[in-house]
Amino acid sequence: MILFFALLFVAIAIAGATAFVIFWPLALVHVRDKHPPIAAQLGTGAFLKPAALAWLLRGGYREARDRNLSGLATPARVSLIIIFAGLIAAALLWAWSVVYV
Repeated sequence: MILFFALLFVAIAIAGATAFVIFWPLALVHVRDKHPPIAAQLGTGAFLKPAALAWLLRGGYREARDRNLSGLATPARVSLIIIFAGLIAAALLWAWSVVYV
């Protein structure tokens, strides 16, 4: 049963990855078109750059005061958090099943 829940958390992480792949590129295109200083800060090819992902996780997009950017970046941020949380929960349950079962 524990491994079933671990697999369920992996599925949740995959769902988060799907949302991330939809919203993050849209947010990056909006940044490129409407906010050149932020685009320069993130650099080219920012899709999986650790600095760009850290910017997203800490909510750096809020400083732009752009509702459209927030509307695209907030779901990307939530989905990135869901990816990390799902994978961490799955790893903890897997480790628990190895140690205690």
